Amino acid sequence: MKAAVWHGRKDIRVEDVPLPGAPPAGWVQIKVHWCGICGSDLHEYVAGPVFIPVDTPHPLTGLKGQCILGHEFSGEIATLGEGVTGFKVGDRVAADACQHCGECYYCKHGMYNICEKLAFTGLMNNGAFASLVNVPAELLYKLPNGFPTEAGALIEPLAVGMHAVKKAGSIVGETVVVVGAGTIGLCTIMCAKAAGAGRIIVLEMSAARKAKALEVGASIVLDPKECDAVAEVKALTGGYGADVSFECIGHRDTAKLAIDVIRKAGKTVLVGIFEEPSSFNFFEIVATEKQVIGSLAYNGEFADVIRFIADGRIDVQPLITGRITLDDIVSGGFEELVAHKDRNVKIIVQPQAVPAAAEQPELVH
Repeated sequence: MKAAVWHGRKDIRVEDVPLPGAPPAGWVQIKVHWCGICGSDLHEYVAGPVFIPVDTPHPLTGLKGQCILGHEFSGEIATLGEGVTGFKVGDRVAADACQHCGECYYCKHGMYNICEKLAFTGLMNNGAFASLVNVPAELLYKLPNGFPTEAGALIEPLAVGMHAVKKAGSIVGETVVVVGAGTIGLCTIMCAKAAGAGRIIVLEMSAARKAKALEVGASIVLDPKECDAVAEVKALTGGYGADVSFECIGHRDTAKLAIDVIRKAGKTVLVGIFEEPSSFNFFEIVATEKQVIGSLAYNGEFADVIRFIADGRIDVQPLITGRITLDDIVSGGFEELVAHKDRNVKIIVQPQAVPAAAEQPELVH
């Protein structure tokens, strides 16, 4: 089968690879319908290796070096591994990407997203920019009848936003600030709206992303280049500041901004992936009793997102800005995102079908 394989920085190749072997006990093989290009995939293309293990094999999966990318996907079950129950061949499913050990303190206490041996599908194990992928059955979620096929590839990034919103506690009727309207920022806006936020203020500088933020549910968009964002948020909240903020960029300056725009005893949830340290006076937290909360990936939020898409509270179509085939993933996907990041939110990829008579030798890492 054809797959998009990461070989190194600026070196992703669409090439023929062996089909994955039969899924092991407790796993399933998925025929991929759509898979989205994630920001982490783009990081691996532009600056990798970031997450992909290249020096030593990953402690959970054994993968080292070359990796089939892709973790935002949906499809249908092609084969069941031994002992898998509750699913059947042909079921349409989406898959959580957090492969975990099930044995460490965090797994045993329901926090598998911070497992000691956490491995993301498509980064620390072969992923779904291919016709077939094997994943643990415990990570699967069935899609309801009539669920839009393309929407399945948007569940994963929306689950990131949903997890962040849930980390903030109840936000019903509250004023929320979302810092950054990239993919995760937009997903967080949509999830905050679905969770009952009273008003959503977005801080964003890109004209295209400003418009997209309003399209998906923002009440107001402020440009920090054009105004004092902290002063404006306070003016909109009786001088106090927002109840909750979500930092969705991952920069030291925007992290401080996210803390500055909330009221005393408010909450800031950090969702962005930070690449460098920052200098911060933590007395600002002590003196104001503000709460700063980390949020990584998701922990069961696929179920919430599927329900919200199915009942219409979330519409994924505004997020999809490109549909391409696997053959076009480098030029029409990664290079398009590098050159025109502002005008793109989510480019989704449709792999080629596997010939019916193909043999299935095991894919070697």
